[in-house]
Amino acid sequence: MNSHKSPRTNTPDHPLAFGIDIGGSGIKGAPVDLATGEFAQERHRIATPQPSTPRAVAEVVHELVDAYDLPTEVPIGVAFPAPIHHGVIRFIANLDQSWTGVDLPALLAQETGRRVVGINDADAAGVGEVRYGAARDAQGVVLVATLGTGIGSALLVDGTIVPNTELGHLEIDGFDAETRAADSARSREDLSWEEWAGRLQRYFGVVEDLLSPDLIVIGGGVSKHHEKFLPLLHLRAPVVPATLRNAAGIVGAAAHAAGGSQLA
Repeated sequence: MNSHKSPRTNTPDHPLAFGIDIGGSGIKGAPVDLATGEFAQERHRIATPQPSTPRAVAEVVHELVDAYDLPTEVPIGVAFPAPIHHGVIRFIANLDQSWTGVDLPALLAQETGRRVVGINDADAAGVGEVRYGAARDAQGVVLVATLGTGIGSALLVDGTIVPNTELGHLEIDGFDAETRAADSARSREDLSWEEWAGRLQRYFGVVEDLLSPDLIVIGGGVSKHHEKFLPLLHLRAPVVPATLRNAAGIVGAAAHAAGGSQLA
Protein backbone atom coordinates (compact mmCIF):
# COMPACT_ATOMS: atom_id res chain seq x y z
CA MET A 1 0.00 0.00 0.00
CA ASN A 2 1.27 3.46 -0.90
CA SER A 3 1.94 5.72 2.05
CA HIS A 4 0.26 9.12 2.31
CA LYS A 5 2.18 10.28 5.36
CA SER A 6 3.02 13.77 4.16
CA PRO A 7 2.19 16.05 7.07
CA ARG A 8 -1.10 17.94 7.09
CA THR A 9 -2.18 20.69 9.41
CA ASN A 10 -5.64 21.05 10.86
CA THR A 11 -6.16 24.81 10.98
CA PRO A 12 -9.21 26.96 11.76
CA ASP A 13 -9.22 28.17 8.14
CA HIS A 14 -8.85 24.66 6.71
CA PRO A 15 -10.18 22.13 9.23
CA LEU A 16 -9.89 18.48 8.31
CA ALA A 17 -12.07 15.43 8.72
CA PHE A 18 -11.42 11.96 7.36
CA GLY A 19 -14.13 10.44 5.18
CA ILE A 20 -14.53 6.72 4.50
CA ASP A 21 -16.96 5.09 2.08
CA ILE A 22 -17.51 1.38 2.74
CA GLY A 23 -18.87 -0.62 -0.17
CA GLY A 24 -19.35 -4.24 -1.09
CA SER A 25 -16.27 -4.31 -3.33
CA GLY A 26 -14.06 -1.49 -2.04
CA ILE A 27 -13.37 0.71 0.98
CA LYS A 28 -12.27 4.23 0.06
CA GLY A 29 -10.95 7.01 2.23
CA ALA A 30 -9.36 10.45 2.14
CA PRO A 31 -8.88 13.48 4.38
CA VAL A 32 -11.25 16.28 3.38
CA ASP A 33 -10.64 20.01 3.63
CA LEU A 34 -13.92 21.11 5.20
CA ALA A 35 -13.51 24.67 3.98
CA THR A 36 -13.69 23.58 0.35
CA GLY A 37 -15.08 20.04 0.32
CA GLU A 38 -12.02 18.89 -1.62
CA PHE A 39 -9.72 16.00 -0.80
CA ALA A 40 -6.76 17.32 1.18
CA GLN A 41 -4.70 14.37 -0.07
CA GLU A 42 -5.15 11.69 -2.67
CA ARG A 43 -7.92 9.18 -2.07
CA HIS A 44 -6.95 5.58 -1.39
CA ARG A 45 -8.96 2.41 -1.97
CA ILE A 46 -8.57 -1.08 -0.49
CA ALA A 47 -10.62 -4.05 -1.65
CA THR A 48 -13.36 -5.05 0.78
CA PRO A 49 -12.18 -8.18 2.62
CA GLN A 50 -14.00 -11.46 2.05
CA PRO A 51 -15.74 -12.40 4.18
CA SER A 52 -16.59 -8.81 5.04
CA THR A 53 -17.00 -9.33 8.78
CA PRO A 54 -17.00 -6.36 11.18
CA ARG A 55 -13.52 -7.24 12.45
CA ALA A 56 -12.04 -7.60 8.96
CA VAL A 57 -13.58 -4.33 7.75
CA ALA A 58 -12.48 -2.51 10.92
CA GLU A 59 -8.89 -3.58 10.27
CA VAL A 60 -9.05 -2.17 6.73
CA VAL A 61 -10.47 1.10 8.08
CA HIS A 62 -7.60 1.27 10.56
CA GLU A 63 -5.13 0.66 7.72
CA LEU A 64 -6.66 3.46 5.67
CA VAL A 65 -6.59 5.97 8.51
CA ASP A 66 -3.08 5.00 9.56
CA ALA A 67 -1.78 5.62 6.04
CA TYR A 68 -2.20 9.37 6.54
CA ASP A 69 -0.38 11.62 8.97
CA LEU A 70 -3.46 13.11 10.63
CA PRO A 71 -3.67 15.02 13.90
CA THR A 72 -5.36 12.94 16.59
CA GLU A 73 -8.27 15.38 16.89
CA VAL A 74 -9.35 14.87 13.25
CA PRO A 75 -12.74 13.07 13.34
CA ILE A 76 -13.68 10.16 11.09
CA GLY A 77 -16.96 9.92 9.21
CA VAL A 78 -17.98 6.56 7.76
CA ALA A 79 -20.55 6.11 4.99
CA PHE A 80 -22.03 2.63 5.35
CA PRO A 81 -24.29 0.66 2.96
CA ALA A 82 -27.17 0.06 5.39
CA PRO A 83 -29.58 1.99 7.59
CA ILE A 84 -27.91 3.11 10.83
CA HIS A 85 -30.14 3.64 13.86
CA HIS A 86 -28.32 5.59 16.58
CA GLY A 87 -25.06 4.00 15.42
CA VAL A 88 -26.37 0.43 15.23
CA ILE A 89 -26.67 -1.56 11.99
CA ARG A 90 -30.22 -2.96 11.96
CA PHE A 91 -29.93 -5.11 8.83
CA ILE A 92 -27.41 -5.55 6.04
CA ALA A 93 -27.55 -6.49 2.36
CA ASN A 94 -24.14 -5.87 0.77
CA LEU A 95 -21.78 -7.03 3.53
CA ASP A 96 -21.50 -10.03 5.84
CA GLN A 97 -24.68 -10.70 7.83
CA SER A 98 -22.68 -10.60 11.08
CA TRP A 99 -22.92 -6.78 10.86
CA THR A 100 -26.52 -6.96 12.09
CA GLY A 101 -26.69 -5.41 15.56
CA VAL A 102 -23.15 -3.96 15.47
CA ASP A 103 -22.53 -0.45 16.85
CA LEU A 104 -20.49 0.92 13.95
CA PRO A 105 -18.99 4.05 15.59
CA ALA A 106 -18.07 2.13 18.77
CA LEU A 107 -16.34 -0.65 16.81
CA LEU A 108 -14.31 1.71 14.62
CA ALA A 109 -13.48 4.12 17.45
CA GLN A 110 -12.03 1.20 19.41
CA GLU A 111 -10.07 0.06 16.35
CA THR A 112 -8.68 3.48 15.35
CA GLY A 113 -8.52 5.30 18.67
CA ARG A 114 -10.37 8.26 17.16
CA ARG A 115 -13.83 9.76 17.30
CA VAL A 116 -16.00 8.08 14.64
CA VAL A 117 -19.44 8.99 13.32
CA GLY A 118 -21.45 6.66 11.05
CA ILE A 119 -24.01 7.59 8.40
CA ASN A 120 -25.93 5.71 5.73
CA ASP A 121 -24.11 5.96 2.39
CA ALA A 122 -27.01 7.56 0.51
CA ASP A 123 -27.40 10.07 3.34
CA ALA A 124 -23.67 10.83 3.14
CA ALA A 125 -23.99 11.60 -0.57
CA GLY A 126 -26.91 13.89 0.23
CA VAL A 127 -24.93 15.75 2.88
CA GLY A 128 -22.05 16.16 0.43
CA GLU A 129 -24.28 17.63 -2.28
CA VAL A 130 -26.02 20.01 0.14
CA ARG A 131 -22.81 21.18 1.78
CA TYR A 132 -20.52 21.42 -1.27
CA GLY A 133 -22.30 20.27 -4.42
CA ALA A 134 -25.39 20.82 -6.55
CA ALA A 135 -27.60 21.78 -3.58
CA ARG A 136 -25.13 24.07 -1.86
CA ASP A 137 -26.91 26.87 -0.01
CA ALA A 138 -30.33 25.43 -0.95
CA GLN A 139 -33.04 26.16 1.57
CA GLY A 140 -36.01 24.06 2.56
CA VAL A 141 -36.50 20.42 1.58
CA VAL A 142 -33.85 18.85 -0.66
CA LEU A 143 -34.15 15.34 -2.08
CA VAL A 144 -30.98 13.68 -3.37
CA ALA A 145 -31.69 10.50 -5.32
CA THR A 146 -29.01 8.18 -6.69
CA LEU A 147 -30.05 6.11 -9.70
CA GLY A 148 -28.02 2.92 -10.05
CA THR A 149 -28.66 -0.73 -9.26
CA GLY A 150 -31.46 0.61 -7.06
CA ILE A 151 -32.62 4.07 -6.04
CA GLY A 152 -30.90 5.57 -3.04
CA SER A 153 -32.42 8.57 -1.32
CA ALA A 154 -31.38 11.30 1.07
CA LEU A 155 -33.80 13.87 2.44
CA LEU A 156 -32.55 17.07 4.05
CA VAL A 157 -34.55 19.90 5.59
CA ASP A 158 -32.62 23.15 5.92
CA GLY A 159 -29.40 21.10 6.03
CA THR A 160 -30.67 18.60 8.60
CA ILE A 161 -30.67 15.01 7.38
CA VAL A 162 -33.77 12.88 7.91
CA PRO A 163 -31.86 9.59 8.22
CA ASN A 164 -32.37 6.24 6.53
CA THR A 165 -35.11 7.10 4.04
CA GLU A 166 -35.69 4.23 1.62
CA LEU A 167 -37.75 6.04 -0.99
CA GLY A 168 -36.59 3.70 -3.74
CA HIS A 169 -38.79 1.06 -2.12
CA LEU A 170 -42.04 2.98 -2.37
CA GLU A 171 -44.74 0.81 -3.92
CA ILE A 172 -45.99 2.53 -7.06
CA ASP A 173 -48.49 0.94 -9.45
CA GLY A 174 -48.00 -2.38 -7.67
CA PHE A 175 -44.20 -2.42 -8.06
CA ASP A 176 -41.27 -1.71 -5.80
CA ALA A 177 -40.33 1.59 -7.44
CA GLU A 178 -36.65 0.88 -7.98
CA THR A 179 -37.39 -2.31 -9.92
CA ARG A 180 -39.00 -0.11 -12.59
CA ALA A 181 -37.18 3.21 -12.38
CA ALA A 182 -33.57 2.48 -11.35
CA ASP A 183 -30.84 2.78 -13.98
CA SER A 184 -30.46 -1.01 -13.83
CA ALA A 185 -34.05 -1.33 -15.12
CA ARG A 186 -33.20 0.93 -18.06
CA SER A 187 -30.25 -1.30 -18.94
CA ARG A 188 -32.00 -4.59 -18.24
CA GLU A 189 -35.04 -3.76 -20.34
CA ASP A 190 -33.09 -1.83 -22.99
CA LEU A 191 -35.30 1.22 -22.50
CA SER A 192 -34.81 4.34 -24.55
CA TRP A 193 -34.05 7.53 -22.64
CA GLU A 194 -37.59 8.69 -23.37
CA GLU A 195 -39.14 5.45 -22.07
CA TRP A 196 -37.04 5.55 -18.93
CA ALA A 197 -37.82 9.23 -18.38
CA GLY A 198 -41.50 8.31 -18.41
CA ARG A 199 -40.88 5.92 -15.52
CA LEU A 200 -38.82 8.54 -13.68
CA GLN A 201 -41.61 11.06 -14.19
CA ARG A 202 -44.07 8.67 -12.56
CA TYR A 203 -41.70 7.92 -9.67
CA PHE A 204 -40.65 11.48 -8.90
CA GLY A 205 -44.22 12.70 -9.38
CA VAL A 206 -45.34 10.44 -6.53
CA VAL A 207 -42.38 11.47 -4.35
CA GLU A 208 -43.07 15.13 -5.06
CA ASP A 209 -46.72 14.74 -4.07
CA LEU A 210 -45.61 13.15 -0.77
CA LEU A 211 -42.76 15.47 0.20
CA SER A 212 -43.03 18.72 -1.84
CA PRO A 213 -39.25 19.15 -2.14
CA ASP A 214 -37.82 22.54 -3.05
CA LEU A 215 -35.02 20.91 -5.07
CA ILE A 216 -34.32 17.44 -6.46
CA VAL A 217 -30.72 16.38 -7.12
CA ILE A 218 -30.07 13.32 -9.29
CA GLY A 219 -26.88 11.33 -8.69
CA GLY A 220 -25.48 7.94 -9.59
CA GLY A 221 -23.27 7.10 -12.54
CA VAL A 222 -26.06 7.80 -15.03
CA SER A 223 -26.12 11.45 -13.94
CA LYS A 224 -23.21 12.10 -16.29
CA HIS A 225 -25.78 11.61 -19.08
CA HIS A 226 -28.25 13.99 -17.43
CA GLU A 227 -28.84 15.98 -20.62
CA LYS A 228 -30.48 12.88 -22.15
CA PHE A 229 -33.24 12.51 -19.55
CA LEU A 230 -33.51 15.37 -17.05
CA PRO A 231 -35.02 17.78 -19.63
CA LEU A 232 -37.78 15.20 -20.20
CA LEU A 233 -38.96 15.44 -16.57
CA HIS A 234 -41.74 17.90 -15.76
CA LEU A 235 -41.93 18.41 -12.01
CA ARG A 236 -42.79 21.36 -9.80
CA ALA A 237 -39.35 21.39 -8.19
CA PRO A 238 -36.15 22.15 -10.10
CA VAL A 239 -34.23 18.96 -10.98
CA VAL A 240 -30.44 19.19 -11.28
CA PRO A 241 -27.58 16.67 -11.67
CA ALA A 242 -25.28 15.91 -8.75
CA THR A 243 -21.80 17.38 -9.00
CA LEU A 244 -19.63 15.47 -6.51
CA ARG A 245 -20.07 12.12 -8.28
CA ASN A 246 -17.92 9.37 -6.69
CA ALA A 247 -16.49 11.74 -4.07
CA ALA A 248 -19.91 12.43 -2.50
CA GLY A 249 -19.82 9.59 0.04
CA ILE A 250 -16.37 10.43 1.40
CA VAL A 251 -16.98 14.19 1.43
CA GLY A 252 -20.43 13.88 3.00
CA ALA A 253 -19.25 11.47 5.67
CA ALA A 254 -16.39 13.79 6.58
CA ALA A 255 -18.71 16.81 6.78
CA HIS A 256 -21.13 14.84 8.93
CA ALA A 257 -18.34 13.81 11.32
CA ALA A 258 -17.33 17.42 11.72
CA GLY A 259 -20.88 18.51 12.51
CA GLY A 260 -21.60 19.77 9.00
CA SER A 261 -25.04 18.17 9.14
CA GLN A 262 -27.40 17.20 11.88
CA LEU A 263 -29.68 14.21 12.25
CA ALA A 264 -33.37 14.94 12.53
